[in-house]
Amino acid sequence: MGFSRAGIGFHYGAEKLGALTIPIGPGNSKRQIWFMKEFKTTAIHILPSYALRLATHVSEMGLDPRRDLSVRMAFVGAEPHTEETRQRIEQTWNIKAYNSYGLSEMCGPGVAFECPEQSGMHLWEDNFLAEIVDPATGMPVDDGACGELVLTSLNRSGTPLLRYRTRDLTRFIPGTCPCGRTHRRIDRIQGRSDDMMIINGVNIFPLQIEQTLLRIPGIGANYLIEIHEENYMDKLHVSVELASDQFQGTLSHLEGLQGRAVAALRDEIGVTPVVRLLEAGNLPAAEGKAVRVIDRRPHAGKEC
Repeated sequence: MGFSRAGIGFHYGAEKLGALTIPIGPGNSKRQIWFMKEFKTTAIHILPSYALRLATHVSEMGLDPRRDLSVRMAFVGAEPHTEETRQRIEQTWNIKAYNSYGLSEMCGPGVAFECPEQSGMHLWEDNFLAEIVDPATGMPVDDGACGELVLTSLNRSGTPLLRYRTRDLTRFIPGTCPCGRTHRRIDRIQGRSDDMMIINGVNIFPLQIEQTLLRIPGIGANYLIEIHEENYMDKLHVSVELASDQFQGTLSHLEGLQGRAVAALRDEIGVTPVVRLLEAGNLPAAEGKAVRVIDRRPHAGKEC
């Protein structure tokens, strides 16, 4: 099953290998689950946030993905996500989730993919010349250092792109992959150079918040970051859903969990946020790319 308009190349590649493909975009989740069940779908190409959202619909329909579905693997991409999110997907669906990278300006999914080792994404260097540069200066960074990915297409005759600045932040992974492939690997996308939030002079990326939250037992996968201005200062608000069983505890249990979340975020990002704990399903459910950041400061309004 395929999810995303940009996945046409992925779709045709799977067909060329002899696989039956079912192109379905995000939305109408119960219909998608019906197709997955009836056609015994074994692989899905899906947004990481939607993979977790879809799992809640599976549960609501009284189904167990381990028992009632045939999915064995997922190719996830199209939005930055953490290793903790990947682990949540794998545990929830009882599958292997492989990171993928692409962009519509190049070919959609297909610029880089993880192999079974799950140790970075192999660039298809026969099709793309890749560089990692400092986002501010455009100069190359040291091998292994994080920077902005810049791509040049090598085989496109219709719309070739030279040194295209993706705004995606990653790094080259030194050494050779245990799988034996010799194409260079890039690390998972850490965010975008234009996604960085500046809170009272402190630089913060949304993925830092996601990574920290998902390490806390009892915290769910859906969250929303809001930036306010209070008394002429920036204030970070983080609303996060809890696992479905957490509201069965005592008030002191929830207060302790909230305190741990505040402390963990403060230690990671250097800013003390306001953390609000919500029951599962209380945040807006995204059928496409999840909106994670809303800037509510005057003259702002940026959504990421």
